[in-house]
Amino acid sequence: MAEAADRDRVRDATDIVDLVSEVTKVKKTGRSFMAICPFHEEKTPSMSVDRAKGLYHCFGCGEGGDVFTFVEKTQGVGFADAMEILARRAGITLTQEPDQAQRSGRRAEAVDAIRRAVEVYHDRLKRSPDAGPARAYLRSRGYEVSVIDEWRIGFAGMDWDTLTKTLRTGGVGERAMLDAGLARRGRHGLFDVFRGRLLFPIHDVRGDPVGFGGRRVDGVDPRATNNPEAKYVNSADSVVYHKSRLLFGLDRARQAIGSEGEAVVVEGYTDVIAMHLAGVNTAVATCGTALGDGHFDLLRRFTERVVLAFDSDAAGEKAALRSDELESPFRLDLDLRVAVMPDGLDPADLVQQGRSEELLQSVKEARPLLEHRIEHEVARHDLGGPEGRARALHAAAAQVRRVNDEIARSEYVRYVARLIGVDMVTVERAVAGRSTASTGATAKGDLPLDRFESGLLRVLVADPDRRSEVKADDFRDVRLKDGFLALAEGIDPAAVADPTVRNLLLSLVMDERPLPDWEDLARLLQMRRLDDRIDVLEGRIETLTPGSDAHSDSLRELIALQQERRSLGYQ
Repeated sequence: MAEAADRDRVRDATDIVDLVSEVTKVKKTGRSFMAICPFHEEKTPSMSVDRAKGLYHCFGCGEGGDVFTFVEKTQGVGFADAMEILARRAGITLTQEPDQAQRSGRRAEAVDAIRRAVEVYHDRLKRSPDAGPARAYLRSRGYEVSVIDEWRIGFAGMDWDTLTKTLRTGGVGERAMLDAGLARRGRHGLFDVFRGRLLFPIHDVRGDPVGFGGRRVDGVDPRATNNPEAKYVNSADSVVYHKSRLLFGLDRARQAIGSEGEAVVVEGYTDVIAMHLAGVNTAVATCGTALGDGHFDLLRRFTERVVLAFDSDAAGEKAALRSDELESPFRLDLDLRVAVMPDGLDPADLVQQGRSEELLQSVKEARPLLEHRIEHEVARHDLGGPEGRARALHAAAAQVRRVNDEIARSEYVRYVARLIGVDMVTVERAVAGRSTASTGATAKGDLPLDRFESGLLRVLVADPDRRSEVKADDFRDVRLKDGFLALAEGIDPAAVADPTVRNLLLSLVMDERPLPDWEDLARLLQMRRLDDRIDVLEGRIETLTPGSDAHSDSLRELIALQQERRSLGYQ
C-alpha cells in the first residue's frame, strides 16, 4: 500500500509536459501538446502529450505510457529507479521500510564520497607536482584541458592515505569510504585503494559516480603505485559498483544511442573519450571486465544494434569472438556487428593520428558478428581438400544453427555456400543435421543444449555452494535436468551411473571456456521464473469472468509480476 501511495503522490506532483520538455522539444497546439518523439528519428512532431491525463503516445512509432514509463524509456532504468528519480525531482521523500532506508542511506553516502573523490583526484591532476607524468601522458594523447575537465579525469596521490585524509577532513565517514571502495582497512587504519594512477571516473546509467578506472602511467615510481604490474586497476564490486552491469560513458551516450539506434562498444576508457572527440557520441566501454550478458541486457534498453569496435590485435579479436558465445545477443535478438580498425590500431591511436574519418568509416561499415565469426572459423581450415572443407562446413553450420530467424538463416546458408565453395543443399543439411560434440550436444546426436542452462549447470558443477539456489524445474532441457539431479544428490560427475548423464557432466567439467558470471545467470534465472508465472497467470485470466473478484485479483497480481520483471531491466 505504501508503494501505491508513493506512486500516486509522485505522479500527481509530476507535470508530464515539463518532464517531456527536459528531453525533447514540445509545442502547444490548441488544448494539447505535441513533441518530437525521442524514441525514433523524425522532424515533424508526432508524439501527443496529455497534461491532464499524465500520458503520452507517439503516433509514429507507437511508444506511449505515463511519467514512470517515460523515465524508464529515456533513462534506461527500471520502475523502482524511475520512481526514485521522479520523487527526487519533485522533492518527495518515499516511504521505505527500515532496512530499505538503511540501504538507500548507505548508497547515498557512498556515492557522495565518490563524488568528492572525483574532485579531489581531478584537482590533484591539475595542480600536484607528482601528477606531472600523468599530465604529460594526457598531452601526448592530445587531450586539451577542456577534455580533462569534461571527463573529470584525475590522479591518485603517491602517499598511502592522501585521499582518506582529505575526505575525513571533509566529514566523510570511514564506513562511506569503505562502502565506496575508495579505501581499505590495514594495521594502521584506512589506506587509499588507488595510488599513483591516472583515474577515470565511472558513472552508472543515472549519472551517479560509482567507481574509478585507474591507469598506470610511465614515469610514476612503481613503488608508489598499487598493483604496479597491472596496466589498469578498477574499483572492486561494492555497495554501488557492479562491473557486470556498468558501461563507462553510458550516462553520456544513452541519449545519442537512443536517437541514433546504435551503441559502439570499445575496449578502454581512452578509446571512449577518443570516439566522442571524433563525433561518435554512442561509444561506451566495459569497466575492467569482459563484455558479458549483463552489458547486453543494459544496452538493450536503448538500442538493438551494437557495434564492437575493438582493437585489431589478438586480445581484441578474442574479445569480439567471445561475444558470440554469450546468451543475450541471441535471446534479445540483437543486431551485433564488428568494426575492424585500420592497421590494427585502437580508436584512441587513430584519433591521435588525425584519422578520425577512417575510424568513422570503419564503424559505418561494421559487419554482422556472426558473419565475422563464420569467416574466422572457416579461415582455420584448408579449403583445398574435401576434408578441410567438411570441417569448415561443420564449424560454420554450428554458427548458422544459432540464427532463429528463417530469412536470416537462409541468407547465412547462401553466404557459407559461397565462402566454402559448396552447394546450398549441402550447407542446409549441415545446419539442419544432428549436432556433434562441438555444438554442445550429447553423443546420441540430440538437439544442441540450451546455452543458458548449460552455462548454469557448468557453474553448479564448479561451485557446489550455488546448487541450493537452483531447482530442477529451472531446467527445461531434460538432459541438463538429469545432470542437475545427479549433482543435487552429491554424486561426483565421474561416478554417475547413467553413461549419458555422466558424459554430459564430464563434458561440462572439461569445458575450458571462462565460466559465465553468476550475477548474470541469477538475473536471467529470475526473469525466466517470472516469465513462467506470468504465462500461467495470463492463461488463468482468460478463463475468468471480466469484472469478477478473481479476475481483478489476478490482474493486480499480473501487473505486479510485470513490474517486477521491468525492475530487472527487461521490457
